[in-house]
Amino acid sequence: MAKKLGPPIFLGVFTVLAIVFLTGGASDDKDVYREAFQVDAVYYDTGHVEVSYFDKTDKTTNVVLEILGMDESFQKTFSDSEFIEIVPFPNVPKYGWEVHPIVLEIDHEDFGHIQLKTEIHPMGESLPPVIYSAP
Repeated sequence: MAKKLGPPIFLGVFTVLAIVFLTGGASDDKDVYREAFQVDAVYYDTGHVEVSYFDKTDKTTNVVLEILGMDESFQKTFSDSEFIEIVPFPNVPKYGWEVHPIVLEIDHEDFGHIQLKTEIHPMGESLPPVIYSAP
């Protein structure tokens, strides 16, 4: 009877170990970025968006902030590891804030060139996800 249980038990243990190794065993390479960078874009009822950026490592050399989808796209360059930028936004977008993504092109001493992308959200609502990429 022990001979018949051996292969199914081995297969079960092997499957569990494979799943743990492939999904939870290896850390997400974006975790380093999540821990290093904080970015937020909040819309206030007074008709402006406040975009804030903070690099906890203090190794950002250059950041290009872009707000896409506007009649006249907004772009500004910063050379610091943190900033807060106020951008006039007199009207709430008809089709939602998704049509105005916030894109940050970051040059970092340790990570090289990184791109962060997020969305504007009204004050009091939860933060939308941040997408990290290293081209």
